[in-house]
This record gives sequence, structure tokens and C-alpha cells, in this order.
Amino acid sequence: MMNLPQTLLNWYDLHARTMPWRTGPADSAAGLAPDPYHVWMSEIMLQQTTVAAVKDYFIRFTTTWPTVGDLAAAKDEDVMAAWAGLGYYARARNMLKCARQVVTDFDGLFPNTPEALQKLPGIGPYTSAAISSIAFNVPATVVDGNVERVMARMFDIHVPLPTSKPILTEHAAGLTPQDRPGDYAQAVMDLGATICTPRSPACGICPWRDPCVARQKGTAADLPKKEPKKPKPVRYGIAYVASDENGAVLLETRPDKGLLGGMLGWPGTAWAETAAVPAPPCAGGWTQSPIEVRHTFTHFHLVLTVMTLSLTGTQAGFMPRDQFRPANLPTVMRKVWDAANRMT
Repeated sequence: MMNLPQTLLNWYDLHARTMPWRTGPADSAAGLAPDPYHVWMSEIMLQQTTVAAVKDYFIRFTTTWPTVGDLAAAKDEDVMAAWAGLGYYARARNMLKCARQVVTDFDGLFPNTPEALQKLPGIGPYTSAAISSIAFNVPATVVDGNVERVMARMFDIHVPLPTSKPILTEHAAGLTPQDRPGDYAQAVMDLGATICTPRSPACGICPWRDPCVARQKGTAADLPKKEPKKPKPVRYGIAYVASDENGAVLLETRPDKGLLGGMLGWPGTAWAETAAVPAPPCAGGWTQSPIEVRHTFTHFHLVLTVMTLSLTGTQAGFMPRDQFRPANLPTVMRKVWDAANRMT
């Protein structure tokens, strides 16, 4: 009978994806251990985000802050600015809190068990399992979307997600080996990302093709089943973009809690199902941009009306133009800036 974990590890040794945070099979064979700081940071960044989107951010962060101590000592606004555009900004706030707690409570050394890791900010069951497995070779069960898909097909599970998650996790746990669990966890994720893909899985070159029950039954392309998604509501708001004759702009730091917490943004209304029309942040002849900003968050679609104002003279409290970097704004606020500058 096929040894499924070893078969997959053999495949991984030949086909592992190269990533800036990963210690590959050749590195491991040479005695190089994964850096827990790199593993932790990559897993936080990869939450609900693609590998392609994360690579440049990871390199920028680890170049700017090479150690967890460096990150812990960083200014909040610098970290939030470096994170701009990656989305899900609570991750950045929790990442900074976590770095500081690791330095304060653990002398800069990450704990190595899922239970201890879950006590740190921003680390849940999946992330703790991934860090302990990949960084410390603990045989924890790592289950992300790729692993769920592989397990649903391997065992032909037709119960839809998220109801089937405990079943898929049980199957994943039963396959997790004691030897090289970190490499195995990455191997299953690589298998799902490159071969057992959501559409048109490449079953012909899969190392697990023979024992895969869904392949045998011809149901692989239909799995995993998922509950129908509820339609996202639409919320509306107004964003105000004011500048003075020197190019300085009026910005605000958003409250720490809530969407885009701690990020720079344009003054504006609350985002609600009906648009409010409060007084703008300063008096003047505001002009509405012909371009609406549309942006989608996890739980709703957002439509923003953009109002612009150019003031004469130098305005107190405005950010000087040489200090303002649109790239440091979250994506939706960059869209507002672009709309404000495409008035014609």
C-alpha cells in the first residue's frame, strides 16, 4: 500500500515552490533550519492573501526590520504605511502587537507549540499549526483552503464547506507524519496550489492520483462543495480631498479599531447603507468628482462619492506635499486620490 506522506514528500523534494520565506528541501538537507520570524511573518501576511501579492511585502518588511526585535521597536505609523495595499489591516496591527509581546515575554524567541502561539495576538488555530509545524517541525495539522480541497478530493467528501471542515481536518490529521511534518504541510499546500487546483486539476501528474477517490469516481472537478454565498450588501459614503496651493493635503488617522484601523485616510462620512451628508471637514466650494470609487471588502461592497477642494494659501494641519506618499495609503484611499485627480 502506498505510503501517502512519503510519496508526497518525495514529490515535494523535486517540485517545492521557491519562496523568499521558505527553507526548501535542499536547504533542509544542508542543515539550514527555517527562521521562525520569517515563517510567522509570511503566515500572517498570507492570511486571506495570495502568495504573489505577499512576496514583495515580505521582502520589504524583512529588509527594513530584519529581526522581530527590529519590528517590535518600529513606529506604528511606519509599519502601517509599509503594509498599505496588502489589505486586512487588523493583521498589521496584531503583527506589531505580537512582535512586541514576543520580545517582552519571550526574549525575542517565538514559542514552539500551537497552544502557546495561539496566546499571541493575531495567531489562530491555522496560523499556530503552520508556524509550529514549519518553523519547529511539530507534527501539527495544518489545514488551509488548499489542504481542504486536496482532502475533499482524496476522500471524495461531498459535504459542503464549512460544515465539512472537521471531517477534512480529521483526514488531514490522519496523514500528518511524525517525520518532516513541516515539509509535509508545505507539500500538501503546494499540491493544492499547483496541481490539485480549484479548476481543471492536473490529475495525470498528481503523486496521489492512484489512491484519490474523487479521481476514481470522476468527481474531482466538483469538489469541494461549498454552501451558497450570501450576496454582499452595498454601503455608501463620502470622501473629502482638500489641498492647498502648495499641494499639501488634509488627511486623518483612522481609529485603531474597525476597518483600516490606524491607517491614514481622507476625512469622510461613515460607511452605511444610506449615504449621509454631514458638514465637510472645512468650508469652501467643494466639487464632486464625476468618478465614483468602488471597492469590495470581505463583507460588503463600498461606493464612495469623492468631493474635492483647492484652498489658497498655506493651510495649518495639512500634510506637506513632500511628506505625502499616495503609496502609503490603503488601496481604497488611493482610489479616492486617483478619482480626485481625474476631474476632467
